[in-house]
Amino acid sequence: MVIGATPCCAGLPRLELSRQLMGRWQGLCAGLAVLMAALLFAVEPALAAHGFVAQAVGRVAPSVVRIDTERQVVMSGLDPGLDDPLLRELFGDLPSGHRENGQGSGVVIGRDGLVLTNAHVVEGADRVQVSLADGTQVDGEVVGSDPVTDLAVVRLASTPQKLKPAPLGDSDALEPGDWAIALGHPYGLDRTVTLGIVSSLHRNISSLGFTDKRLELIQTDAAINPGNSGGPLINDAGEVIGLNTLVRAGPGAGLGFAIPINLAKGVSDRLASGGEVVHPYLGLQLVPLTVRRAKEHNADPNALVQLPEHDGALVQQVLEDSPAVEAGLRRGDLVISAGQRNVRAPSDLLAVVESSTLGDPLQLKVLRGSEQMELSIKPAPLPMTQAG
Repeated sequence: MVIGATPCCAGLPRLELSRQLMGRWQGLCAGLAVLMAALLFAVEPALAAHGFVAQAVGRVAPSVVRIDTERQVVMSGLDPGLDDPLLRELFGDLPSGHRENGQGSGVVIGRDGLVLTNAHVVEGADRVQVSLADGTQVDGEVVGSDPVTDLAVVRLASTPQKLKPAPLGDSDALEPGDWAIALGHPYGLDRTVTLGIVSSLHRNISSLGFTDKRLELIQTDAAINPGNSGGPLINDAGEVIGLNTLVRAGPGAGLGFAIPINLAKGVSDRLASGGEVVHPYLGLQLVPLTVRRAKEHNADPNALVQLPEHDGALVQQVLEDSPAVEAGLRRGDLVISAGQRNVRAPSDLLAVVESSTLGDPLQLKVLRGSEQMELSIKPAPLPMTQAG
């Protein structure tokens, strides 16, 4: 070791040192860029020259399928005169229904031939045919369906060796403004791709007029049309983030909605295993109430009752023979908390109920007029005719 030695660059001006460091940094970045491009080309040489949308679609497109269905539709409300015995003697039995064809989309989620789609795509179907991305047609069987979340699982009768499950993403990580790409077969136009963004999250389906469903949807401006139902909504990395389910017609047309994939994964796992998806319910019909709306109502001299001036879920009706009846809830009660969560709207209460355990007491904080009270209610299995 030489006493008093200094670094080799100690005698260089500081400006020259900065230039050297910057040059080395730029060279390193350029090398990394070349390496990443080479890796991308090695993985997808046919897509490396295209934009991110084509690359994302290329990852998922082999997993997107078309679903064709047939169902028997029973005719009702026939003219009584058509049931005349003389007509039956002359013409025989008249047809009581007809065959109806339907079409939708789906996405392969398992190498064992599992396909995820919407419940309404296969509802009532007695024949299901699945067309794979390469044109192969395979019969399918509906192994489970949950109308409340509009999800269904179809199993292929035979599993081609080239069957490729789609990569699934994380819908909880989405933010408004993220890219959204819709794939499917709208109007029978196979392999259609549309591009947009995530317009909003946690859009409650009840706000769209569906009272028999329990869903918080992804809203997107990517075009979704009839036939897209059941197809995947993907992100810019080529991961499925949702399942296309409906489009808004009329005023506000151009808005599409998808079921978050994190919800779909849990439901599909239960359906694929042959289990039943049980949804807890309380037996309440609810409407949102805000401080402003309550004050406006109370200021009306013709108001029959005075509403609590508080945000919450207002009980519009208590269903007969329901847990709500046993708990003592009444019409006009305002639910302001459930469990440890504040309730500012019906969707807050439904979220708590959906994650609750059947038969376990759930504590509700309720305003009844000017009185605050606590009630204990035990969620029961949701009857098929209800969703609240």
